[in-house]
Amino acid sequence: MKHFLKETDFKLHEVAGVLALARELKAKRGRHTPPVLAGQTWAMIFSKSSTRTRVSFEVGIHELGGNPLFLNRNDIQLGRGESIEDTARVLSRFVHGIIIRTFDHQDVERMAAAGTVPIINALTDFLHPCQIYADAFTLAERWAPRGGDLLASLKGRKIAFLGDTACNMAYSWVLGANLFGMKISLGGPEAFRPTREFDAFLAREGFAGGYQFTTDPKEAVREADVVYTDVWVSMGKEEETKERIRTMSPYQVTADLFATARTDAYFLHCLPAHPGEEVTQAVLDNPRSVIFDQAENRLHVQKAIMATLAQVPRA
Repeated sequence: MKHFLKETDFKLHEVAGVLALARELKAKRGRHTPPVLAGQTWAMIFSKSSTRTRVSFEVGIHELGGNPLFLNRNDIQLGRGESIEDTARVLSRFVHGIIIRTFDHQDVERMAAAGTVPIINALTDFLHPCQIYADAFTLAERWAPRGGDLLASLKGRKIAFLGDTACNMAYSWVLGANLFGMKISLGGPEAFRPTREFDAFLAREGFAGGYQFTTDPKEAVREADVVYTDVWVSMGKEEETKERIRTMSPYQVTADLFATARTDAYFLHCLPAHPGEEVTQAVLDNPRSVIFDQAENRLHVQKAIMATLAQVPRA
């Protein structure tokens, strides 16, 4: 059984296949989409609210011919103390795949260990692999020659991630950048640099020391092909709002800071954005800001991920 819990759950040739399929599905949308999920129901367990994740998965399952079944954590016995393992075992008897968006990354790992259907990580506090694949696709669309190798177009490019560099998006991009052959520079306060636990995880994945960290935002952004940031206050961190904003304010992506990157660099943000905090409105509105293409591409890439997993024979 194959799951998608982290970026490296697909080998490089599989990543290339997912990106190529996403390009095909995007081009064919509204004309002919293969109903690879016909007759299937996929459960969506959400402990965290969302806009892009929920809508893109629900629409994607429907467009692939399947039936999305949305389950708020409190809609099922998981919210009343049933174990993750038993939930996975029961749902595996009913549905053909499970998409889970939750807090603790170990929850999705436990579900994958107990379940007998594909499990997709739709976000945890540790990683957000669907977003990174959509981001990579968004960039490759621009860099690859027409009809060319999408994955190859990423190799050697530099991405700069600013702000909270100990968050799930930063961690996912470090893992993804190393997998795709990109370089990544993290710019943030010392107190919000990647943890030793993350460094150990990265080493286990075969990418020890696979990022540069600096407290100088201009150094991080210099010669970058991509400038990326995320909100400074994630769900569950609201009580730290004032301190986080104070500490991270030097890492706001302004027009001046963005100009430090390459002249053809793109700005990315996984959204929702907080203009005036992690990024200015001027940068969000810049012609090289591709944030809404990112959002759209969640649909196409997640369809490709689901289609790929659905066609892997069960063990």
